[in-house]
Amino acid sequence: MGEVLVIGGGIAGIQAALDLADMGIQVHLVERLPSIGGRMAQLDKTFPTNDCSTCILSPKMNDCARHPNITLHTYAEVTGLEGEVGDFSATILKHPRYVDETKCTGCGECAQKCPARVPDTFDMGMRRRRAIYLYFSQAVPQVMTIDPDHCIYLRRSKCGACVLACQREAIDFEQKARTVCVNVGAVVVATGYDFFDPRGLAQFGYERCPNVITALEYERLVSASGPTEGHLLRISDGRPAKRIGFIQCVGSRDVRHQRFCSAVCCMHSSKQAVLAAEHDAGVESYVFYTDFRASGKGFREYVARAEREYGVHYVRSRVARITEDGNHNPSIHYEDAETSRPARMTVDLAVLATSLIPRPTTAALAQVLGIEMDPYGFVRTEPFSPVDTTRPGIFAAGCCRGPADIPESVMQASAAAARAARFVGRGNR
Repeated sequence: MGEVLVIGGGIAGIQAALDLADMGIQVHLVERLPSIGGRMAQLDKTFPTNDCSTCILSPKMNDCARHPNITLHTYAEVTGLEGEVGDFSATILKHPRYVDETKCTGCGECAQKCPARVPDTFDMGMRRRRAIYLYFSQAVPQVMTIDPDHCIYLRRSKCGACVLACQREAIDFEQKARTVCVNVGAVVVATGYDFFDPRGLAQFGYERCPNVITALEYERLVSASGPTEGHLLRISDGRPAKRIGFIQCVGSRDVRHQRFCSAVCCMHSSKQAVLAAEHDAGVESYVFYTDFRASGKGFREYVARAEREYGVHYVRSRVARITEDGNHNPSIHYEDAETSRPARMTVDLAVLATSLIPRPTTAALAQVLGIEMDPYGFVRTEPFSPVDTTRPGIFAAGCCRGPADIPESVMQASAAAARAARFVGRGNR
């Protein structure tokens, strides 16, 4: 049946790979991180059902790893693509893990002996990991990775504690980057998204005020696998947060930064407010918004339930700035849309719903693939063929083509897989 290249191992890439593999098509799934899973792996729950994110994602990740028609290329990136639809030649650069994947069992004995500690990017820097690490506890593949920027042995030829700790003799400091060439009939791009960096917006006090955090940092706080083991605690002093303010449209719908609406932030903040109430019924949550977007199936009912059952307060307003008092309590200064008068509210924790933006690597990948980008930096797709890019045989799904929620990303992935399958079957129709 031929082969297809899927770039990106988030939920969209995983779904596209599984759909294609179930058709009998060989799939090469390329992920730049040490594990597949993407942003969904960092979430605690999903809206509008409040289902456990990992409970949905992990079975699909394991299905990818075990499927006979899927080859995982983790810790890798696509560096070249030549040819035409039905007959592409792709070059994949595989970065060295310095760990033999065929020997490592992910036991973690090596990490316990490693003396180097660095901020854990999976937990948004709120916890520290070792220089040799498992990307997260449910990582696929379950293989350790050595961070070359922080490994004492790779930087100074000293230490080697992980070598002594590994009974499987899986540590291999002689590993080098290598390239793999594959011939495929079609390509699916599902590289996901990144978050707008709020440090450039001084008025919101991010980093200046310790109890002003981003929405993804909040996700890790309320997750049982996160740095506080699911306890909603303030960053500054570890006290429980009893009053939380969620500020919408940080960096989005702004002529100075991102002009577009990020589509999911309103519902994402509503979910986070509901999770706060589920953790502690005494928590008061306030969502500061300008306009509210709840366009998906069951979304409006979810918002009504958040107000009715969980006591979430929605404040139509425009937030001007965030300051803090002597106890590091954030003070939200805003204009109340109902009274058109300035107001202020002091909270224990302020959460910034930052804009969804293209990954910094998307532009370089688009150049490699020979596809165009839209004015906002996302992959351009055809208006009446919404998963088709500007190059025949290359398709896009998920947030690489614009902000989307998880159900929409999954639907796009299945659509992209169906389109790609047409070019690897008999006759390349």
